[in-house]
Amino acid sequence: MLTKTLYKKSTALLVAFALTLGSLLSFNAANAAPLINVSDTLSTVNTSTAADHTIVFRTPTGAADTSDTITITFPAGFTMNSIAFDDVDLEWSAGGQSNCTAPSYSNSATIAASPASGTWGAALAGQVLTLTAPSAAFATTIAANACVRIELGFNATTGSTGNTRITNPATANSYAIDVAGLFSDTGSALVNIIPDDSVDIAATVAQSLTFSISDTAIGFGNLNSAAARFATGDATGSGTEVGAHDLVVGTNASNGYTLTATGTTLTCSGCGGATVTGIGATAAASSVGTEQFGMRFTATGGTGTVSAPYNGANFAFDSAAFPDQIASAAGSSANTTYSARYLANIAANTEAGAYSATLTYVATANF
Repeated sequence: MLTKTLYKKSTALLVAFALTLGSLLSFNAANAAPLINVSDTLSTVNTSTAADHTIVFRTPTGAADTSDTITITFPAGFTMNSIAFDDVDLEWSAGGQSNCTAPSYSNSATIAASPASGTWGAALAGQVLTLTAPSAAFATTIAANACVRIELGFNATTGSTGNTRITNPATANSYAIDVAGLFSDTGSALVNIIPDDSVDIAATVAQSLTFSISDTAIGFGNLNSAAARFATGDATGSGTEVGAHDLVVGTNASNGYTLTATGTTLTCSGCGGATVTGIGATAAASSVGTEQFGMRFTATGGTGTVSAPYNGANFAFDSAAFPDQIASAAGSSANTTYSARYLANIAANTEAGAYSATLTYVATANF
């Protein structure tokens, strides 16, 4: 009877112990949760190449205890290169997030080799990097559903800049990088390592030069010694200075372009070749009653500029220097529009007749 009774009591004790152990296992499992939005972005996925890692995840549980740790386990094949705390940044968002697409990582951890008051520890053992919560003065905890970002390598710039990277495996394959730790949540980020992640793209940009003249038949109309005349596009002339036509130049040449002019002053072919005197290389203002033929230009758009002596408020006509530089650009330039203005004055004794002049403009790209 005694033996039987003792047997019954022992059996009851074992059952009770088994129930208690089952309750503990159930309790621990309830505190673990799968990580959400887990990813690892590498600066390069080339085989055997050192890379930065940016690991992001959303933690359903958060990390608020001094005993919490976050572990990152790299599979065999990754060469850890003795990364240290200064190669690690730990940041997290304020409060819970619905996703980690574009959160604001407003909290940044102070990291050292070992945890201390207000400082996270970062230590590498084999293929496992362990981040340990501050031993005290946990100023800002990681809230439930907060987004966490861990940067490893040269991209770790908080406090000090990282100087060591993790080298990718030599074998092209898919690899799972595991995130776990005493903060209870677990998950994996899958990365693909390939032989070459770069693409060489070749292209050729053809040389280009744009040059146009808006009107090739302009005129002063009737000249008289009592007033200055300015050429117009309708060839009737104006008593007020206006642009007669536009010259437009642009190029992708690395050394820009030059715009030159050559030609003759106003000449009367039917009256013995009489001419209206060109102003010359020194720009001059209009002088009514004195023979003058000259031009000047203004520039808008692009990087082209008008050359002296045609770039001021006065007029010039340096036929002795023809082909004379009118404008230029030092490098590639979008289209520059040059407004050409022409002046004619005559004296009281200027020979009567029909006068004309032909100017030739040439734009040259300097590749």
